[in-house]
Amino acid sequence: MFVDTEEEFDWSAPRRRDADTVTAVAMLPEGHERFVHFGVVPTYLVDYPIANNPASAAILASFAADGGAVIGAQLHPWVNPPLDEAMSNANSFVGNLPIEIERAKLRALTARIAETMGSRPQVYRAGRYGVGPNTARLLIEEGFRLDVSVRSLFEYRGEGGPDFSRFPDWPWWVDPDRRLLELPLTAAYTGILRGRGGELFPRTARFPLSRAVLSRLALLQRVALTPEGMPLREVVEAIEILLDEGTELFSLSFHSPSLRPGNTPYVRDAAELQVFWKWWHGVLDLFARRGVAAASATDFIAAADSMR
Repeated sequence: MFVDTEEEFDWSAPRRRDADTVTAVAMLPEGHERFVHFGVVPTYLVDYPIANNPASAAILASFAADGGAVIGAQLHPWVNPPLDEAMSNANSFVGNLPIEIERAKLRALTARIAETMGSRPQVYRAGRYGVGPNTARLLIEEGFRLDVSVRSLFEYRGEGGPDFSRFPDWPWWVDPDRRLLELPLTAAYTGILRGRGGELFPRTARFPLSRAVLSRLALLQRVALTPEGMPLREVVEAIEILLDEGTELFSLSFHSPSLRPGNTPYVRDAAELQVFWKWWHGVLDLFARRGVAAASATDFIAAADSMR
């Protein structure tokens, strides 16, 4: 399980360099306790405002101190120094930046996490899933072992971002020397036409209404394993399908500000926070019933290394 551990900002407004408050981190200890109860070892993908704030850094470091969590890195370029690039939608995908700027931002983030949390991160996610042509090389330079930036079956070309619409949801080695692993976020197609999802669904990108029609008619739907915007019933169906097909690895995710109502469009009030936690209980109960055990990112890296 991966938590995009980040600052609060207005999701409906243009990104701002000064939108860097981290008050929602105060809700993480309660949430962390819930996950520990289920035996989950979350990976907290910490971005620069979190790492740079002594209070929030201390909370995250305490989770990792007893082995109850893994600390990774997440890069939001608009609040991650050096702040040399122009502010634009395309530049919010860090992989679009010149290699020198992407490298400098990654080094600043990695160093700050090491300074405030005691160790260098080995797991990375580009904010907005914004990997680019230089990202893998730079991650290897900085000693990262696992990238979790790929959101399989999704694409962001309309905003200047990457296209993962035809990417698989199983892991692979990124480089021939097997120094860097990719572990995509798990997603699946459901519905009568799910077998043709990879062919049909990308064609609907320009016609959002067609996606709603296909979903309503139970013909085709894309489901990601996150409580944010994905109803429990649909996610349970997707997990059951994947399990029955032999899927053995699941990657789930959410954004840390969702733990405090009003910070994201997914949890706007106390009632929606209850729905959020009902989702997690439903999904983790399902995994328990089906014999799916929780694993940490560190476990996954070690297992992959043993098969190199």
